[in-house]
Amino acid sequence: MTELPNGYVPVLDKGYVGVDDHMGNDFKAARAARVSFAKNSEAYTDEQNTKLLNYLLKKEEYSPFRHSMMTFEVRMPIMVARQMWKYVVASNWTEDQLGWNENSRRYITDANEFYIPAPDQWRSAPDNKKQGSAEPVDIEVGKRYTALLMQQVERGDELYNEAMEDGIAPELARVFLHGYSLYVTCYWTASLPAILHVIDERIDHGAQKEIQEYAKVLRDFFGEYFPLTLAAWEEFRSGN
Repeated sequence: MTELPNGYVPVLDKGYVGVDDHMGNDFKAARAARVSFAKNSEAYTDEQNTKLLNYLLKKEEYSPFRHSMMTFEVRMPIMVARQMWKYVVASNWTEDQLGWNENSRRYITDANEFYIPAPDQWRSAPDNKKQGSAEPVDIEVGKRYTALLMQQVERGDELYNEAMEDGIAPELARVFLHGYSLYVTCYWTASLPAILHVIDERIDHGAQKEIQEYAKVLRDFFGEYFPLTLAAWEEFRSGN
């Protein structure tokens, strides 16, 4: 993996998450909520503002939180990106200032990177088919499938480059690339409720382990910029 920008966090073998930009702070939601009553939030203490944040989240009054946003740069395997996008578009806040831009193999021909699970990262199928995976398989089995995947990835990469050398357009040559393991880079901008929705859906133990790793980093970044909102949300989420 190339050296990451300052503050970015590595995820999996070649992925990462970083905060590119943000707007607002914890008390912006309190100011937005009080404007309905023509009240100046500056007249309230931090304790009173925090109490209001807790009340708003408990009552699922999310609109005041939509005035604050975060922009993430995320590099992840396509299998993770498609799962994340599924919960982004399924959010009630899809039209709420949501932005998602992803690098396109129609135009770029950079060196390809792929997610290759290590031999001890291959997991067995569970008895309960509603769960994604169970315990790790035997290490020798894992070694075999790591080697087989590397062979498949390398062959696809060779054919991809060979096709373009023969004049095939990148948008067609990319069909040779190993789709689910190919890394893509995305810029994702969303309001706080939209981000919390994705974290809530993907940090759960029933989600695929790889996307859980990304959700944990998203949560940590969220807590860095909006600690009071995250604390109130997690308390509400736990049922307290």
